[in-house]
Amino acid sequence: MGYGLPNLNWSVQCIGGAGTLNLCGAAQKRLVMKSLSILTALVVGIALYALVFERDRLLSFAGRDAAPAAEATEAAPRETPQAAAQAAAKDPENLVSVVVLNSTAQVVDNAIVLRGQTEAARQVDVRAETGGLVISPPLRKGAFVDAGTTLCQIDPGTRPAQLAEAQARLAEASISNTAASKLAEGGFASETRAVGAKATLQAAQAAVEAAETEIGRLTLAAPFAGLLESDAAELGSLMQAGSLCATVIQLDPIKIVAYLPETAIDAIRPGATAEAALSSGRAVTGQVSYIARSADPATRTFRVEISADNADLSIRDGVTANIAIAADGVKAHLIPASALTLNDNGAMGLRTVDDDNRVAFFPVRIVRDTPQGVVVTGLPEQVRVITVGQEFVTDGVAVRVGRAEGGT
Repeated sequence: MGYGLPNLNWSVQCIGGAGTLNLCGAAQKRLVMKSLSILTALVVGIALYALVFERDRLLSFAGRDAAPAAEATEAAPRETPQAAAQAAAKDPENLVSVVVLNSTAQVVDNAIVLRGQTEAARQVDVRAETGGLVISPPLRKGAFVDAGTTLCQIDPGTRPAQLAEAQARLAEASISNTAASKLAEGGFASETRAVGAKATLQAAQAAVEAAETEIGRLTLAAPFAGLLESDAAELGSLMQAGSLCATVIQLDPIKIVAYLPETAIDAIRPGATAEAALSSGRAVTGQVSYIARSADPATRTFRVEISADNADLSIRDGVTANIAIAADGVKAHLIPASALTLNDNGAMGLRTVDDDNRVAFFPVRIVRDTPQGVVVTGLPEQVRVITVGQEFVTDGVAVRVGRAEGGT
């Protein structure tokens, strides 16, 4: 019905006469264009179907066979770098040329690098052994004190009177003991009386010593020369037994403390030279004074102490330091850092050339990094290290030594 109506209109328009001829021509053009669009869409759809779903039949119809070519391409093995190197080794003219460095191992200084901090050589909290009021003016923190300097003086109170009483009783007991001894020797007194008089004398002597000791505790003095880390007790303050009078620290010599892992404990010795770079930028040189015999149970590390001079007391307690401790020397090679490479297992090392000009790989350990190169261990004492071309050869492959460089 949809196509009959335009045809009917066209017939009517064409019967209308000459005035309707233009309308008839326009209708015919529209029908032709619409037919061409539909035909083009059909042709394109058929072509796409043939190319996608009937490709093999289409190629066979055209006389071309793409499958054998594709199979031949897939069948051809890919040549790996190792296979290429081995194939080149069979032909002397195709050997890979490399540049080697003739190196001889030399003993180099080794160092254990640690991180630690400075620590006072000694630190003591001076505390009271008896109670009383402080009657001495306080010394302020930061002041330098010599050994024996009075830090706190406690009011003696009645202690001198107690000492005098003990001394008087000692004198009386001494006279009684002398008389009892003489009477016992002449038979005019019993032996028991003489023994009792001697016991009274000894008790009086003990009382005198106790009173003198109590008076001696009234003066709190610095046990060694050092700096006050806290103010001394204030004048008029009441001190009890155990109360803090002042804190004294000794900074000369200064200690630098670090913790050494158990894997490196046998590499250093007491007396070894050590250098420390403080966080302030100052460099300090000292010697190892102590290595712990027992490991920290939590970290499995060993405490190491380094003693350094600090006569001017400029190095403070608790400053962070990077420490390098001299260890036993090791034989190592100095080689360019660019010669380092990785093997198939990811291990870092160097490729070398033996007497038969065949490649061998040696894992190495970097001891130190210098501007001239890296110092490594793990190589034979005499070795030829490949410095150019190490990435293009594998173990066991023969190479051509194009140029040899001198080394150490």
